[in-house]
Amino acid sequence: MGVAFTMRGVVVTAALLLAAAGVAEAGPDLGNWRVDAGNDGQVTASLYATNKLITGGGALGYSPVLTLACRPGGEPRWSEWLQLNDSVSASRKITMSVMVDGGGKFDESWSIGPRGKMLVRDGADGIKRLVSASRLLLSWRFGLLSGRGEADFELAGLSEAIGQMAASCNTDPP
Repeated sequence: MGVAFTMRGVVVTAALLLAAAGVAEAGPDLGNWRVDAGNDGQVTASLYATNKLITGGGALGYSPVLTLACRPGGEPRWSEWLQLNDSVSASRKITMSVMVDGGGKFDESWSIGPRGKMLVRDGADGIKRLVSASRLLLSWRFGLLSGRGEADFELAGLSEAIGQMAASCNTDPP
C-alpha cells in the first residue's frame, strides 16, 4: 500500500510540475479577456460584464459584451463596442454615461450599430483611458420610456490584451 501511495504521489507531483511549466510559458495574464484575430486582419479583445441585464420579457438575463478592436490598416484603427441582446430605440447616436475606476461620470456620443443591438465608439482615445483602469461602468437609455441599461466591467488583464492586439496589428498601443 505504501508503494502505491508513493507512486501516486510521484504521478501527482509530475503532473503538477508539468502544469506549472505550462503556466509559465502561457504568456501574459489576460484575465477574462478573450483575444481573437478575424479573417479580415482585425484583432479583437472581448469581455463579459460582471452584471446581467434582464431581457424585454423579464424571463432571461444576459451580460453585455465589451469589445475592443484594432485594424492593421485604415481608419479608424481602434474602436470599441458594446454588444446587447435588446435593441436601443435610437437611430444614429446615443449618449453613453461612462465612469472609470469609480471617478466622476462623463458623457460620450456612441453610434448605434446593426439592429440597435450594438453601441460603437471609434478612436484610440476611448481605449487609452482604459489601459491603466481596473473598472469600467457604462450606462445608457434603451429608449424614451424603456429605462436605462448598465454594464459593469472588471478590466483585469486589459493592458496585456491591448499590448497583444497592438503587436498583432503592427501598431503602437493607444
